[in-house]
Amino acid sequence: MKYGLARLGLFVVLTVVIQLLATLIGAPVPVVMSALFALILAFPLSMLVFSGMRREATQAVAAWSKQRKDRKEWVRSELSAR
Repeated sequence: MKYGLARLGLFVVLTVVIQLLATLIGAPVPVVMSALFALILAFPLSMLVFSGMRREATQAVAAWSKQRKDRKEWVRSELSAR
């Protein structure tokens, strides 16, 4: 959750910065274009900036997946014993 919110925040900040820069140089750019460019920039940038959070998120998903598999196996064994 934390990693996703950080990536979303980076996307929003980049969109605002691009929009402000376009306004400052006198070249109005549609917000949709700024958002698209920010999306393209945010993906690789977030991999570098938030690498620690990304690893934590991956470990959390792996732990959740293992718990889920263990639970399914337990349910299967309980049902087969009946």
